[in-house]
Amino acid sequence: MGLILRYNMLLFLSLLAIFLTVIHGDTTTSKDDSQWLLSIKTKFIDDRRPQGVLDNWSSKVDICSWNGVTCSLNQVVGLNLSNSGLSGSISSEFSNLLSLQVLDLSLNFLTGIIPSELSKLQNLLELHLYSNSLSGIIPPEIGLLRKLQVLRIGDNMLSGEIPSSIGNLSDLRVLGLGYCQLNGSIPVEIGNLKNLKSLNLQKNSLSGNIPQEIGSCTQLQLFSVENNNLQGRIPASIGKLEALEILNLSNNTLSGTIPADLGGLSNLKYLSLLGNRLNGAIPLELNQLSQLNTLDLSRNNLSGIINISNTQLKKLESLVLADNFLTGEVPRQLCMGNSNLRKLFLARNKLSGGIPNELLNCSSLQQLDLSDNDLTGELPSSIDSLQNLTDLLLNNNSFTGTIPSQIGSLSNLESLFLFHNSLTGSIPAEIGKLQRLSVLYLYENQMSGTIPLELMNCSSLTEIDFFGNHFSGSIPSTIGKLKNLVLLQLRQNDLSGPIPPSLGYCKSLQSLALADNKLSGALPLTFKFLTELTLVTLYNNSLEGFLPESLFQLKNLTIINISHNKFTGSMYPLSGSNNLVVMDLTNNSFSGPIPTRLAESKSLIRLRLGENFLSGNIPSEFGLLTQLSFLDLSSNNLTGVIPIQLSKCKKLEHFTLRNNKLTGMIPSWLGSLQSLGELDLSMNKFHGPAPSELGNCSRLLKLTLSDNNLSGDIPLEIGKLGSLNVLNLQRNNFSGSIPRTIQQCTKLYALRLSENSLTGRIPSELGGLNDLQEMLDLSSNSLSGEIPSSLGNLIKLERLNLSFNQLQGNVPSSLGILTSLHVLNLTNNSLEGELPSSFSQFPPDSFLGNEKLCGAPLSPCSRSMGSVRKSLSDTAVAGIVVAIVFTSTMICLTMLYIMLRIWCNWRRVSISNSDGSSTGDEYKKGEEKWVYGNDHQKRIHGEYWKVLNCMNVLASPEQVSSNTCIFQLKANNMP
Repeated sequence: MGLILRYNMLLFLSLLAIFLTVIHGDTTTSKDDSQWLLSIKTKFIDDRRPQGVLDNWSSKVDICSWNGVTCSLNQVVGLNLSNSGLSGSISSEFSNLLSLQVLDLSLNFLTGIIPSELSKLQNLLELHLYSNSLSGIIPPEIGLLRKLQVLRIGDNMLSGEIPSSIGNLSDLRVLGLGYCQLNGSIPVEIGNLKNLKSLNLQKNSLSGNIPQEIGSCTQLQLFSVENNNLQGRIPASIGKLEALEILNLSNNTLSGTIPADLGGLSNLKYLSLLGNRLNGAIPLELNQLSQLNTLDLSRNNLSGIINISNTQLKKLESLVLADNFLTGEVPRQLCMGNSNLRKLFLARNKLSGGIPNELLNCSSLQQLDLSDNDLTGELPSSIDSLQNLTDLLLNNNSFTGTIPSQIGSLSNLESLFLFHNSLTGSIPAEIGKLQRLSVLYLYENQMSGTIPLELMNCSSLTEIDFFGNHFSGSIPSTIGKLKNLVLLQLRQNDLSGPIPPSLGYCKSLQSLALADNKLSGALPLTFKFLTELTLVTLYNNSLEGFLPESLFQLKNLTIINISHNKFTGSMYPLSGSNNLVVMDLTNNSFSGPIPTRLAESKSLIRLRLGENFLSGNIPSEFGLLTQLSFLDLSSNNLTGVIPIQLSKCKKLEHFTLRNNKLTGMIPSWLGSLQSLGELDLSMNKFHGPAPSELGNCSRLLKLTLSDNNLSGDIPLEIGKLGSLNVLNLQRNNFSGSIPRTIQQCTKLYALRLSENSLTGRIPSELGGLNDLQEMLDLSSNSLSGEIPSSLGNLIKLERLNLSFNQLQGNVPSSLGILTSLHVLNLTNNSLEGELPSSFSQFPPDSFLGNEKLCGAPLSPCSRSMGSVRKSLSDTAVAGIVVAIVFTSTMICLTMLYIMLRIWCNWRRVSISNSDGSSTGDEYKKGEEKWVYGNDHQKRIHGEYWKVLNCMNVLASPEQVSSNTCIFQLKANNMP
């Protein structure tokens, strides 16, 4: 008995000693933890919340009651400061909390790195640092936390590679590294994590292949690597992960075919492979995924037919196969039996045929998108079977026929997209039953008829787009009932009548497009209520009258285009908004000055006020419009000079002041507008020289200075405009020669220099402008010399005008090969010679005023002269002609001398052999043989023979003296 008592006492004392030791030890540990936590507190800043989370961390309060602290046996085993508004860094002193099992600092504003000292927390089971602003690498020492089961450090700015040491965490269940900036490949050591259930690596910059070793993580339920740069094939080993429920490999660059092994994932509920480069057919084995709820294979290169069936996929709710190259018809087997399909997206493939009736058995279907395919046929009248349909997208196909009236039974319909088909007929009145309809797009069809009044009953409508149809009649007067309307697009139809005043009660309206119709009348005063309006396009109608002054209240307008109407009066009411980006009032009858208030729209990019009756000066305040790229003030009555303040508009690309009454010199600062692509200052009263600084506008495509009073030489700097397509300087007073530097404008399409005072030759360098096509017009100048044969190189040229100059010489035969030439004018020059044979196609009046030109279509040229001209130069021809004339003259004189000698000899013989009485008769008979005609002719011939007699006397020294002949000639010429 005493022995037992002594034993019990000894046991009691031992237990008491152990208890006291434990108590003493715990107290010491608790005291140490509090000191460390108070030190850690100094590293945090918790002023993001009205009441600091760490306010009760004090040595005066029991540590186990501190916010976020969890104790066990008086030891700190858990610290949860998630979503506490903390900033600052993670202290390395956390490593002194040796009993810590859970550390959660997620959803804060912490910065800096993850301290490698955390690896000393050998009892740590969970580490949550996600959703902060941590940077640096994942410390490799993290692999020393052998007991770790949850590691969630994603949604930070972590970089570098995933350390292979993570493969040492054999107890790890959850690994979350998503939404960081990690790079490199997925380490193969991931395969060592046999207990891993969730692996989230999405939205990083990981590359390389998905390792085959992933197939060893047999407990894996979630695997997500979306939005990385992974490549290569999908490993077949993934098919071994039978516990997998979510597989997300989307938005990478994976290639090859979809492995049939995925059909073995019997628990898979979510499969997304979208946004890769997968090809081939959809594996039949995917039909074995009986638990599948969502299948998304969109945005790949898949081909073949769609062989998905709901025979086994009874739980399938979402099927997305859009943006592939799938062919065949819309599958009929998707809605066999009881279907749970709610979302079917087959858009942007190459599907053909019509909408199968079997598809209409999918009564659970809520969203149907068959857009952008090659579907044909009519819309089925039994479409009303899809009673749960909220979105119907059939746009960009080739559907024909009319919209079935049964569509009005789809009471849940919110979006109806039928645009860009070949639908005809009118809008069914039954569409007015769709009380939930929000978006109605029917644009780019061939529909007609009037807009039904019943449509105004669709009070939920926010967007209507009927662009590009043939709707006629008026805009319904009750359109104001659509109070929620944000967009109304009726452009390019045949609508007529006025804009209904009730439209002003659509106070949510932001975009109004009624252009390209036949609308008339004035703008309703109720427009002032459209205070949310940002876009108005009313162009190409017959609207008229003054603008209501109340339009000035539309402060949100950014785009206004009311061009090509009949509006009058001041444009000032449209200048109320400071947010204008585009304003186009072209081709109306606005008058008065341009409002300087437009300069307060600092974002204005395009301003077009041409073809009105605006007067006054160009506002100098426009210099504030530094974003302006298009300024058109043409065809108005503007006066004064171009204000120098416009030199600040450095982004100007199109600048046209054509057809005004502007004066002064063309300013040299225009050369500083480096973005200028079109400059048109024609039809004004500018004088002085064209500034050489224009050569600095290297992007200039069109330069038109015609119809002014410009003078002086054409600047040589024109040659610096290497991008120029059109140069028009006609009808000015330019003098001097055509600058040869124009040859550097190799992209010229049209060159017009006519009606100036240019002199000198046509530069042969113009023949190097190989792109010259529309026109080469040098007419009405004082150009001289020959037409350069190099112009025959302009094989694209369609019109050539060299008329009213002083050109000489032949028309070069090289011009005959200009097969594109269909207008030619060479009139009023001094051209000569034969025309090229191909010019016979042109009318004769193309060559008037050139008297020495010949050949078709003019009168034919002499053969000999033509042949000589073709073979000899002008100098050689002249020499030959002189030689021929000289030779002919000498021959004639020689023959005449011989004849006279013969006659004189005969005469001498006759005198010596006859008596005097017979001499006169013989002479008279010889004379009568040549004399005939009237008396005048007789007299001439008589004198001719008397001269011959004298010549005979002169020719023979043996005869009587010359005085006798002279006397006889004078005597016979006596009257």
